[in-house]
Amino acid sequence: MRCFRRLPSIAALILLVAATSAQVTADTTFITLASTTSTDQSGLFRHLTPKFTERTGIEVRVVAVGTGQAFAIGRRGDADALLVHHRAGEDEFVAAGYGTERRDVMYNDFVLVGPRSDPAGVTGTQSIQDALARIAESESAFASRGDDSGTHRKELQLWAMADIAPAGRWYRQLGSGMGPTLNTAAAMDAYVLTDRGTWLSFGNRQNLIIVFEGDESLFNPYGSIPLNPERFEWVKADLAQQWHEWLVGEEGQAAIAEYHIDGEPLFFPMNTGAPSRVE
Repeated sequence: MRCFRRLPSIAALILLVAATSAQVTADTTFITLASTTSTDQSGLFRHLTPKFTERTGIEVRVVAVGTGQAFAIGRRGDADALLVHHRAGEDEFVAAGYGTERRDVMYNDFVLVGPRSDPAGVTGTQSIQDALARIAESESAFASRGDDSGTHRKELQLWAMADIAPAGRWYRQLGSGMGPTLNTAAAMDAYVLTDRGTWLSFGNRQNLIIVFEGDESLFNPYGSIPLNPERFEWVKADLAQQWHEWLVGEEGQAAIAEYHIDGEPLFFPMNTGAPSRVE
């Protein structure tokens, strides 16, 4: 009988804990940021967002997807801000009224990674177009993200610049994020285009090395876009604007510059010396 008499108090305790948890969640001040797998998998957000939260009390909840998917989330109004890397898409997103503005945040570059044996003879080529042409001509394995991410969009642009439409068994479209695509490339001994930040943080390189880098067309800028409250009245516009201003301001830019792996910077701030307007 004692057990039966205790049940109501246990149930009440469970309800109290649930209610308390719900209250904590309800009281948490946060924004939802749709961003890229490259910024997330590089570890940048684990470095950046705690600094912003400490400064403002605002938590940043990151949804890490390909840039194309981040745009889709934004067009539905299912985030408060974007941090992405496809300039043409960013400008189009703002021009269509989904975002209030686009501002430069940081940059790095893309690199072409491949097996140390370099079966396509890419090393020593003069341009990324030449490098891709050698891969296509030799039908050496190439792992493509195939996910409409910023990296995938850049890859397709580079193939087009080389006047090549990649197809065939050698060209593998994976539909995966940058980290999983690098894992597949390592297992296949395949060539792959990756952003340098993810490459520097990637631990499963196996036989992969950078086989081509430094072409001007591999420049990789990132932009911040707050969603437009006139279009999506439910977005947390004031909080998102604080994140936006902090990111491009002095504190955020310094935090980006501080982030290194093994002494190497993963991203470079665009606005060094810019004032912060976060109160």
